[in-house]
Amino acid sequence: MKFFQSWLDKLWELSSTKGAEKVLMGVAFTEAIFFPIPPDLLLIPIGLAKREKCFRLAFICLAASLVGGIIGYILGYYFMQVIGFPIINFYGLMGKYALIQTWYEQYSAWAVAIAGLTPIPYKLCTLTAGAFKINWLIFVLASTLSRGVRFYAIAGLIYWQGERARYFLEKRFDLILTLTIFLVILGFLIIKFI
Repeated sequence: MKFFQSWLDKLWELSSTKGAEKVLMGVAFTEAIFFPIPPDLLLIPIGLAKREKCFRLAFICLAASLVGGIIGYILGYYFMQVIGFPIINFYGLMGKYALIQTWYEQYSAWAVAIAGLTPIPYKLCTLTAGAFKINWLIFVLASTLSRGVRFYAIAGLIYWQGERARYFLEKRFDLILTLTIFLVILGFLIIKFI
């Protein structure tokens, strides 16, 4: 449990620094392309440390995630062979490429929206949406809606629960971190075994 407590201490330290918002922006941006850690892990402690700015922080996550998503889409559209496939292969998801294509053909915007809300890796959604030439406007709208719901829901909980949320996080951080890691792994497994 000391390991988890040291993580929490580092997140609290980071959350009160001047550069916290830039780090949050960087994580949200890169997570949409290749980075494995979801920005939610930073949004929660930074939002709790700067509760009056939690909706602004949600907007930063949303905007950076969308810009990263658009870049992921472009990489998939034009450079899937050179950049997209190595990223997907790195996460062991190459075998699901055809399945994802079927999802896009059947569900289009819904497939994008589900990936934006769930633990399914968003980077997989952005790269493949470009590779399969999903309508760009539909991709952006579905991403905005799903990522917006996700980040603003977290911000709303932080804003309205405040210190109770912080107290819960401090007392149960090991559980929350374990669940978050579990959800990230679950997202990869859902894609891998479907």
